[in-house]
Amino acid sequence: MARAVWTQLLSDASIRRSSQTLAVIAGNAYLYGGELQPREPVNSTVYRIAVDREFVTDSRISPMTTSDAPQPRVGAASTVINGKVYVFSGRGGTAMTPIEESGSFWVLDPAASAWSQVAPADPPSPYPVGRSYHALANNGKDTIFLHAGCPEKGRLCDLWAFNIVTRQWQELAPAPKPERGGTSIAFAEGKVFRMNGFDGNKEQGGALDVFDPERNAWDTITYPADGISGPSARSVSCLLSLHISGKPCLVTMFGEHDPSSLGHQGAGKMLADAWIFEIESHKWAKIEVDNESRPQGRGWFDADVIPSASQPSIAVHGGLAESNDRLGDVWRLDF
Repeated sequence: MARAVWTQLLSDASIRRSSQTLAVIAGNAYLYGGELQPREPVNSTVYRIAVDREFVTDSRISPMTTSDAPQPRVGAASTVINGKVYVFSGRGGTAMTPIEESGSFWVLDPAASAWSQVAPADPPSPYPVGRSYHALANNGKDTIFLHAGCPEKGRLCDLWAFNIVTRQWQELAPAPKPERGGTSIAFAEGKVFRMNGFDGNKEQGGALDVFDPERNAWDTITYPADGISGPSARSVSCLLSLHISGKPCLVTMFGEHDPSSLGHQGAGKMLADAWIFEIESHKWAKIEVDNESRPQGRGWFDADVIPSASQPSIAVHGGLAESNDRLGDVWRLDF
């Protein structure tokens, strides 16, 4: 059993949304994109949200003025590497089709309050197609991993690596099927971990797939997805890598357990639990909360580790509640 404490940092109507990206740098979370009404992207305003006590000034939340902002989008994915937020694709426009940017990333530099676009160095070389509800992670040095999601039709199980120094894409071994959207990946101990997602018929669970870059190969750790010995099947949740009690761990939480009959127009069964996976022992433990205040169940949210915190901590924002309401709350989970 693992113990933790939830703290609500704020709730604000201006940041109500789902299918957004949230990335934490130096105690501030940077919020971009998403939707308030189904299939209608919000504008491209970036909000800076203080999630570490040391960074709180007059207000916890403030919109940033940026130049050359990317077009509004939903279902994008982001990852932080070298103090910058890298965002890939998503859906947008009146047709809500995948935004095709020829393998490019939009990069937010908070220090300069500016966006820039980073394109592959060799445009004719293969690159991952535009998509939504995919997943990003990085190795903390020079490589971003991109996995799965929803292209124009169907779903994917591909895995790509982008070197931010050489600006080159490399297609890696695909993950175990089925193809899926709303999956989650994290990088830890030199490997990429993948779990959950929706395959078009049901949520996936009971398998933690592990990619070894040195072997360009996948292995699978199975577990009972019963909500007792391991987390139940889900999609549009999260997977984060951090050290807890000095041990490398993964944390997953929340997500949709049963899809809505209305598809993207409605909310399914939303989960409110959180779990820790200890990488060395391959054991799951449900997180027990030491206080009564805690977030309601949700999916289609985003979360990130707070690297500057004095203790292992995670920031969680927004998403879609089971009531089909978009949420504008920000929470912090401290271990």
